[in-house]
Amino acid sequence: MKPTTNRLGRCEQSIAGLLWNGTWLASALVTAGIALGATHDVWSFLAPSLSGYDVMKTGVALFIILPIARVALMLVMSLRERDYIYTAISVFVLAVIAAGVMVEL
Repeated sequence: MKPTTNRLGRCEQSIAGLLWNGTWLASALVTAGIALGATHDVWSFLAPSLSGYDVMKTGVALFIILPIARVALMLVMSLRERDYIYTAISVFVLAVIAAGVMVEL
């Protein structure tokens, strides 16, 4: 019983790490975008094509993508574990998300 618990713990740690690090990265991008936008006149000579708004949009997009990445990571882990029920659930959730994106396009 112990190896199963260790595998589940590793899977949970991987998912938690993805969400934790992704949230910090997205927060840093949003903060950097706000700071870059507020001081655009100072930094415009270094990177004239880089705007704070674009950096902030990237951070917000990362916040939106994180739950999708979580489901994709769960799909990969459940395939590796040969847990076909969770694989089917993950595929279904990703299909619903993809259908929602296609409808909006």
